[in-house]
Amino acid sequence: MDGNKGNESKPVTIYDIAKEANVSAATVSRVLTNSTNVRKDKRDRILQLIEKHNFRPNAMARGLVDTRSKTIGIMVADIRNPFYSEAFVACEAAARQYGYTVLLCNSYCDKEQEKILLEKLAEKRVDAIIQMGGRADEERTNKDYAEYVNRMIQNIPMVVTGKLDGTECYQVQIDAAQSMELIMDYLEELGHEKIAFLGGFSDVISTAAKEAAYYRKLKERGIELPDAVYRQEGNYDHPTGYSAMNAIFAAGERPTAVIAINEMTAIGVMESIKEYGLGIPGDISVVSYDNTFLTELVTPRLTSVDYDYGKFGETLICSVVALIEGKEIPKIQYTGTRLVVRETTGKVKG
Repeated sequence: MDGNKGNESKPVTIYDIAKEANVSAATVSRVLTNSTNVRKDKRDRILQLIEKHNFRPNAMARGLVDTRSKTIGIMVADIRNPFYSEAFVACEAAARQYGYTVLLCNSYCDKEQEKILLEKLAEKRVDAIIQMGGRADEERTNKDYAEYVNRMIQNIPMVVTGKLDGTECYQVQIDAAQSMELIMDYLEELGHEKIAFLGGFSDVISTAAKEAAYYRKLKERGIELPDAVYRQEGNYDHPTGYSAMNAIFAAGERPTAVIAINEMTAIGVMESIKEYGLGIPGDISVVSYDNTFLTELVTPRLTSVDYDYGKFGETLICSVVALIEGKEIPKIQYTGTRLVVRETTGKVKG
């Protein structure tokens, strides 16, 4: 490298600049290549040191530092959940089109593991990270995790499918409110008023958005339903759907339609309905979210909201590639949904 410290004969290197600025060499490299993915205070500090030392890197040295791994790290909450499987496969396909490979990390819904996995991805020198689920789904972001992420994204851009308040992460979200509006409008066309919404936790941002849209749509129609019966929180699995539906029946209630938070929950709902000797959709219609392969494996086949995984994955990968290349992108992007009608929904009995 060219560039001298005052009258010293030893040339200044990009690593000397990085050490004095208390940043990584990669951050210095991004400033040298005019990347926008560097905080202003760091950029100013680095530029001052470059001017101070009259630092001029040669092309070969700059190229060595700017070498990319062409790898994107993807951390998911639980790859066994069909939603994450579908989303990951879509990201992998999109990454291939951009000349990148993907590295999967699975936290198994253990939020304490997420920081460890991020560290592992950084050690693997990935060019960017996508986080799906876990702490990125929390309505209230964990402060310690946010602080760690802020330190990490100084060198590695990161996109989340939810949000991390207090960080500079970019967001690509599925439009959860729009998805519930689709369902509620469709059920209204079929004449349903007694509509239950089962499963999911209100401190998960996508579930909270769906819940808010659910209540808003009921209010617009002047429908009042007891929360304890028609909106039951729970996990995102088969036992939740089964127990929640049983609880409604045990309370002497019978909705004409049930919205399940995902297909695994919907399968539990359907099992309960059948055990009570009721028909689907003759007595109770059922609609769910995710539109994975499970919709075709149950009888009757399940009506479900589709997330357009291809578009979702393309948006995620396109976003991180743009950040890697130092381009500007919107801080928050939303992808739309559509309702795929199958055999579990029908008109209310006259």
